[in-house]
Amino acid sequence: MKTSLTLLLALLPAAAMPQYRSEVWCPDNGDGTYTNPVINADYSDPDVCADSTGTNFYLTASSFNCVPGLPILHSKDLVNWRIAGHALQELAPKSVFDQAAHGKGVWAPSIRLHNGEYYIYWGDPDRGIYMVKTKNPEGAWSEPLLVVGGKGMIDPTPLWDDDGRCYLAHAWAGSRAGFKSVLSVRELSPDGTRAIGRPAIVFDGNNANRTVEGPKFYKRGGWYWILAPAGGVATGWQLAMRSRSPWGPYECRTVMAQGGTAVNGPHQGALVTTAAGEDWFLHFQDKGPYGRVVHLQPVTWTDGWPVIGADADGDLCGEPVATHRKPRTDGAAPVQNPVESDEFNLPVLGPQWQWPANYDSRFGQPTSLGFLRLYTNKRPAASPNLWDAPNMLLQKTPADAFTATAKATFAAKADGQCAGLIMMGADYSAIVVKRAGDKFQLLRTDCRRADKGGKETASLIAELEPSGRDEIDYEPAIYREIYLRLTVRPDATLTFSYSTDGKNFTGAGPRSKMREGKWIGAKLGFVAQEPAGKAPAGFLDIDWIRITK
Repeated sequence: MKTSLTLLLALLPAAAMPQYRSEVWCPDNGDGTYTNPVINADYSDPDVCADSTGTNFYLTASSFNCVPGLPILHSKDLVNWRIAGHALQELAPKSVFDQAAHGKGVWAPSIRLHNGEYYIYWGDPDRGIYMVKTKNPEGAWSEPLLVVGGKGMIDPTPLWDDDGRCYLAHAWAGSRAGFKSVLSVRELSPDGTRAIGRPAIVFDGNNANRTVEGPKFYKRGGWYWILAPAGGVATGWQLAMRSRSPWGPYECRTVMAQGGTAVNGPHQGALVTTAAGEDWFLHFQDKGPYGRVVHLQPVTWTDGWPVIGADADGDLCGEPVATHRKPRTDGAAPVQNPVESDEFNLPVLGPQWQWPANYDSRFGQPTSLGFLRLYTNKRPAASPNLWDAPNMLLQKTPADAFTATAKATFAAKADGQCAGLIMMGADYSAIVVKRAGDKFQLLRTDCRRADKGGKETASLIAELEPSGRDEIDYEPAIYREIYLRLTVRPDATLTFSYSTDGKNFTGAGPRSKMREGKWIGAKLGFVAQEPAGKAPAGFLDIDWIRITK
């Protein structure tokens, strides 16, 4: 049983919650330095802004079809981050996002503070550019507003000028617009809620700076600045461009590239100034199955241009740093990391969890009883695998190597109902408990090319007797308490194991390879399914999941 103390914590603001320190990745070295990545998890296309004091920083990132969307992370020093909430609780239209619409939805948001309010703009490549706002970034955000409708517009960033006029820079998705590698600017109404002008191309990146996208718009020292990546997600570089007019023409330089480092495609991020007057740049690195992780780079200025990272050869193009001194702050910032483990003590879902589609309460619910309940749901019609299943409870991978162990009890009310632990991507692997008659089967399931209709395979690992059963005849269930574990190695391979006592674990099938999903890294979590979908729902009661070395 869980204590009432944990219920009290649910009523506290996020800033008052206990600090979480990861066992598997902490970038703060404890000696005034940090090691990249500062967030070793899939927060792709990160953008950051400071509060009015320059001492609190808020980060958001792409969330695509995952719900809740638009994660909000908070930091006091740009190194130690915690998940403070989400700005988007549901995606529209429901006719699209009540299913797992992989790769659609929220692309490359920007976050800005203007006149005491925080704004987030993002592009839905199929519908246009949206905005939400709030006075408290850790609280509730407004309902999404469609600012500019149309297909193909992505990666928007607003800029409020000194005279109160508002401009919006954005890129174009070739898959929807039919063209890419150009950046456009248009004028918005002063309140940033609607377009009052037509777009104009301000930068043409075709050829030398192909696939230019992700513009971040700033003004400093009388110059209009656009910082943008080019060259492709995993293979590109970072540009800086400046002009005396928001409409250009813009001068352009490459200010960061991979060089001789192992950090591929270092680009698309945020320039931010601290209260100490230092400039820093947060960007992502594409790590394949692990997704796009967040790095922090120092920024220096030479001849009026930024140099991002370390410029050992003096060519004014930086390379990513592996370790560096931390940003200077007025006081000690707490050492903390985005939460991973979960005791499921609270009647609210932990901020690390997302669904692949809009949430339906029939998927499952948290409780104050010391567990989270996930119900068996019918697999989407005619689906050969789990790719389109909307009811998986998933979180990002937290490090290159880790172990995730869960204690759970499965209650099955009909043959074929199954539930377990999964690593989900375009390929996926899982360990599940399935009812077969009056017993359970422990199965290892695998699917290759799930996104292309690949067929799921299952191999029998063990037969298990029920650990309990209902004695009444009204929709009786049989139960199986079990410990499930997955272990990820630095080469992105994983193995599964299980235990009936929580002490002695037995391997469950061969080693498999993680694979990313559609624009996101592989995600781990829980699945509960019933292929037939006709019986009363079974359920998986998850007592806890713990992420360890």
